[in-house]
Parts: sequence; structure tokens; C-alpha cells
Amino acid sequence: THLALSPHRRETERQRRGETMFAAAKKGAPSAPNPSHLLPSEVMDKCIGSKLWVILRNERELVGTLKGFDLYVNMVLEDVTEYEFTPEGCNTTTLDTILLNGNNVAMLVPGGKPE
Repeated sequence: THLALSPHRRETERQRRGETMFAAAKKGAPSAPNPSHLLPSEVMDKCIGSKLWVILRNERELVGTLKGFDLYVNMVLEDVTEYEFTPEGCNTTTLDTILLNGNNVAMLVPGGKPE
């Protein structure tokens, strides 16, 4: 007789065979990656040397040239313009080079801020 395996036991068996849950479901399917799917780090890698609009978690935004980043989204930006929004209006500051902590980033927009 064939006893059904528990979900935990099935996952353990897949891991023992070196399969992921998705690989086990796709047995026999072609394994070529889908070129329309990019990882966030791949998008950022394509932005190195280009303008990047960085929207922070507080009332500030940055526009600068991305020089490098790490897996924590810490970034080195050059030729940076910082926009700080206050009740009195928008203050701008120009900076040569900054190291931005990725914890402060809410959103990244490749290509810079629209005019």
C-alpha cells in the first residue's frame, strides 16, 4: 500500500534530493531562465554609472549618479542633489559624493527625477 507523505516529509525528501519546491513541480519543463524576470540587484547593476532618483523614508529625495552598491542597498552616489521637503517649501543641497545607508531607502527610480 502507498501511504501519503505529510507536506513536511515531502519537503524534506525534496531537499534530500537537492530539489526546490518549484523544481519538483516543474520536472521535465525547460530550465531556461525567463529573460523578462530581473532580480532587483540586476536592475541596480544596470544602473551603475547612470542617474538614479532615490526616495527616502523621510521627507527627502536624492538624485545622483550610482557608482556602486551592496546587497543591503547601501549606495555610493556622486554629483548628488538632495531635496528636502518642509512645510516652508523645498530646500536643495548639492553634494559631491555620499555613502547612503540602504535602511533609509523607500524607492529607487532609474533615470533620475523627471524635470
